[in-house]
Amino acid sequence: MRVLIVPFPWKTHVFNVVPTAWALRTAGHEVRVAVWPDLLEAVTSAGLTAVKVGPGETPQVRLERDRRQTSQRAAAARRSARQDLGPLFDIRPDRPRLEWEQVRRVVDDLVLPQARRSNDPMTEDLVALARAWRPDLVLWGAKAFAGAVAAEAVGAVHARVLYSVDVYARIRADFLHARARRPPGRRVDGLRDWLAGWAGRYGVPFSETLVEGQFTVAPLPGAFRPDARPDTLPVQFVPYNGPAAVPGWLTRTPDVPRVLMTFGDAADEGPARLPLPVGRIREVLEAVAGTGRELVLALPPDARRELGEVPAHTRLVGPVPLEEVLPTCSAVVHHGGTWSFGCALRHGVPQLLIGRAFDAPLKFACLRASGAGEAMTPAEADGPRVRVVLERLLHDPAVRASARRLREEMLALPTPNELVRTLEELVAARRTAPAPR
Repeated sequence: MRVLIVPFPWKTHVFNVVPTAWALRTAGHEVRVAVWPDLLEAVTSAGLTAVKVGPGETPQVRLERDRRQTSQRAAAARRSARQDLGPLFDIRPDRPRLEWEQVRRVVDDLVLPQARRSNDPMTEDLVALARAWRPDLVLWGAKAFAGAVAAEAVGAVHARVLYSVDVYARIRADFLHARARRPPGRRVDGLRDWLAGWAGRYGVPFSETLVEGQFTVAPLPGAFRPDARPDTLPVQFVPYNGPAAVPGWLTRTPDVPRVLMTFGDAADEGPARLPLPVGRIREVLEAVAGTGRELVLALPPDARRELGEVPAHTRLVGPVPLEEVLPTCSAVVHHGGTWSFGCALRHGVPQLLIGRAFDAPLKFACLRASGAGEAMTPAEADGPRVRVVLERLLHDPAVRASARRLREEMLALPTPNELVRTLEELVAARRTAPAPR
């Protein structure tokens, strides 16, 4: 079959689909990955076939420019929307839902602007590609709604592919619940109106499958899928970090317990994008020094230069292949990014999350409930607090046992190769005849 993959236009989201793309290729299927021009190399360097859609400007650059140009009123609206998210991150089955004014503000000030910014520039190209190539299956990354529109426009089976905990399905469920309780004339739905506008151009009626897919591929253990629906297809998180070389120091077994501190791709944008300022990182290093641990601190060049000299037993490095480093670690401190989080789960490493990403609070809640780690906000992360938590992660048998249990749960999930067989069956069941060529 022909499979079109549409990642959200961000490099780590491209990396997220590489293992599944290769499982499809080795099963004999044709695979194309549709990305913005600046991401073509990320696809082709993985040995996959890329197709250009959308403008040439880097999505990260566009996002940063939009942030700079955003009015103070709009920025305040975004902060207000984030403050309304508290109940969303409660993992109890009977958690309180967001009320109408809360969830409407979240959708209008956070979800919809990001969706428009990331999808509008590529939707027309993507539909044209789908009409010309006629895929049987479209796999689109969470938030890459243009993939759903293109799939529906050509009658292809399609699935949403998660990269993290499913914050967006939670928001949509709360929104629809609150909207149904509104008077009939006041049931506005900005996300529906926007998607219906795009779908209508190609003769496609709106349905919730444009928001959530016909089914969902989820790469995390059950503890991190509190709202999983019956149509969810779990799969192992298999890391792909792009081309990498194993450094010489990593080929030797550490003499003392090793702790990794990394802040992912956000760190590549400079010290200002780190969740902790460089001065606070220095404070953490000094607090951890002398505890008989080796701390591996991965930072970009600018931050390494600003940090300067580091204490003994601290190894200051650039980007490192997480899937190679983490098996040698006894704990990891990170920002909650997809790769750090997933790799730590896969290798059974207790973790401390220090982050401010949109999905971070739900990850925090699930991690704490699982017993496999701890979390704190950047404002809470001073040297003494980080040292106390690290000592617990390194010495508490219950934490280490929970991390090993999550690893076992992860490895018990279907592999990407096994997922492909399920996808083949689903496409065959939903398609009574092959797509027209």
